Amino acid sequence: MTLNLLIAPDFAPERFAGWHMLNTLLQKKSGIHIHLMTPASAAEQAELIASGKVDGVYANPFDAASMIRDAGYKAIARPIAKSDEMVIATGANAAYETARDLKPGCTIALTDNRDVKLIGLRLLEVADLKEPDIKWHLVENYQAAARLAIKGDVDAAFFLAEAYNSLSGLTRKQMKVLVESKLADITHVFLLNSRISAEDSARFAQALLELKGTPDGQPVLDELGMSGGFEVMAEEDAEFMIDLMDTLLE
Repeated sequence: MTLNLLIAPDFAPERFAGWHMLNTLLQKKSGIHIHLMTPASAAEQAELIASGKVDGVYANPFDAASMIRDAGYKAIARPIAKSDEMVIATGANAAYETARDLKPGCTIALTDNRDVKLIGLRLLEVADLKEPDIKWHLVENYQAAARLAIKGDVDAAFFLAEAYNSLSGLTRKQMKVLVESKLADITHVFLLNSRISAEDSARFAQALLELKGTPDGQPVLDELGMSGGFEVMAEEDAEFMIDLMDTLLE
């Protein structure tokens, strides 16, 4: 069989090679032929999933919640000690020092990443800001969001924390963080469609979980910024995370 594995489009560009390395290694260790899918945007991801041809997904927590509930996917693993924190940042020369300084009518740049937006809105509750109070500036990637913030074309920008930290040192010197989330329990998740046989699912999961500390696996995990490797995500853990995402939506 061929397992079509889709990677959410919110990883930093320098991780691209790492995903291909992981794909090659998982094929070798599992004996399953895996076709890697790397959509360039959330819209392209949604199209591919809607086509019904996606067997596995490394999904952000928002998408994972809906896919588990509505699309017949099951969580099998999550990265260890790598929660999906987000950052609200602005240009270094901006007058703002904390998220509390942002006012109604402010403009915020963001990518099409719904969980980052949800978490960001929760962080902005300290400024008494709700979604209609903000002018949203949608961009293709985090680098574009950073450029707008540095130039002062927006008041602030939303970033996945890993994406912000992966920006070049020069870029980050021209920015300042207003607030960073501390959620811990919300992570990206490896999902497999329930149509995948129990045998293939177990082989895929075993290959993924056994990468840590191995001569060939650890360098790939390091390349992906997931040095801790992966752990089993039990059904109750997935439900707990879904409940957290529901809380963010309230």
